[in-house]
Amino acid sequence: MSVSLDPVNIVRALDRFSELWTQKKIADLNDYEIKLAKLKGEFVWHTHPETDELFLVISGRLTIQLREGDVVLGPGELYVVPRGVEHCPVAEEETAILLVEPAGTLNTGDAGGPMSKAAESLG
Repeated sequence: MSVSLDPVNIVRALDRFSELWTQKKIADLNDYEIKLAKLKGEFVWHTHPETDELFLVISGRLTIQLREGDVVLGPGELYVVPRGVEHCPVAEEETAILLVEPAGTLNTGDAGGPMSKAAESLG
C-alpha cells in the first residue's frame, strides 16, 4: 500500500473550484468521503435514509432547515443531521462547508432531481 505524505490544504482546495452545490471529494476515510462544497441560496428538502450527514462550516453562514426548526452554523461549527431526518440547507451568502458521508452518497439523498449527483474528486 502506498501512503501519501501530502496533507490536504482546505483553503487551497476551496480556491480550485467555484461551482455552487457541487461536492468535491478531498479525501477518503474508511468507507467515507471527506468533501468540500460552496453553497449559496436554498437547496432541496431531502433525507438520507441510510446515513447521518456531518456539516462543518469553514466560512460564511449555513442554516439547516429541519421540520422541527432551524440550526444555524457559523465558521468552526458543525452539526450532524441524523439519518432519515428531512432537511434543507440554505446559505444567504456564499458559504464553504466540509461534509463527511459514506462514499457514493448523493447530495440530494432520496429527493433526486436535476441537482442530484455524487461527489466529484478534486484530484
